[in-house]
Amino acid sequence: MFYNQYWYWDKEISHEVCQKIIKLGEGKWNEARTWGSKNRNNHDYKIRKSDVVWINDQWVYDLIWGYMKVANEQAGWKYDIVAAEDCQVTRYTKDGFYTWHKDGIGSHKEVNNEPDNKFLHGNTRKLSMSIILNSNFEGGDFEMKNLDKKIPRLEEGSIIMFPSFIEHRVAPVTKGVRYSLVCWFIGPPFK
Repeated sequence: MFYNQYWYWDKEISHEVCQKIIKLGEGKWNEARTWGSKNRNNHDYKIRKSDVVWINDQWVYDLIWGYMKVANEQAGWKYDIVAAEDCQVTRYTKDGFYTWHKDGIGSHKEVNNEPDNKFLHGNTRKLSMSIILNSNFEGGDFEMKNLDKKIPRLEEGSIIMFPSFIEHRVAPVTKGVRYSLVCWFIGPPFK
């Protein structure tokens, strides 16, 4: 469903698939490194408090690519998308959050300079996708700035897609653990 700045599917991905994605992170979690945040020993988180695992399993791309194509077309964005970056499985424990941020700036100046990676090199982030992988947590709502109405709480298996230059956040988790899969779709710079 399209609502102004985003497209979403409610409870689209099965519980079994969500659990399979969560298991990709087992034993591999690393603290998210974001400019401006300190390590866990200092407990000074200004931007983000979460753990991540980077994945590039083909079956995950096979799962999400079709959703990106539908949203990109049906929402009217019609961005030239040529690839996806590595996906991020993210774990937010109690008090975990990611403050207001943009995944890309929507500018022709923001281009990946990675000549050894033919998929990333010369391309820029255009669309961001997040899939909520569980529902047994409190808080942790996905929010976007400047919306006419609040995004409904995204439950397990729900998918949200939006242009990467839109400001968004994950509110603090107050109980339990929140898991999500995040991916960025890229293409030639905007003109």
